[in-house]
Amino acid sequence: MAIKWSGKKSRLAKKAKQTRWAPYWSVLKKYSRGRKIHPGRHTFVKRSWKRGKIKA
Repeated sequence: MAIKWSGKKSRLAKKAKQTRWAPYWSVLKKYSRGRKIHPGRHTFVKRSWKRGKIKA
């Protein structure tokens, strides 16, 4: 039987929330209707599998 790491799982969940895209209406609220900006620019932390590992 495998051991479950609840602390590690919660830390990974927090990191996943930080990299999620912002909702589409946050762009409209901040920049108005005319500007087209990707919601990914509003994320707190930018991360990919190539750039930087999560030390959880």
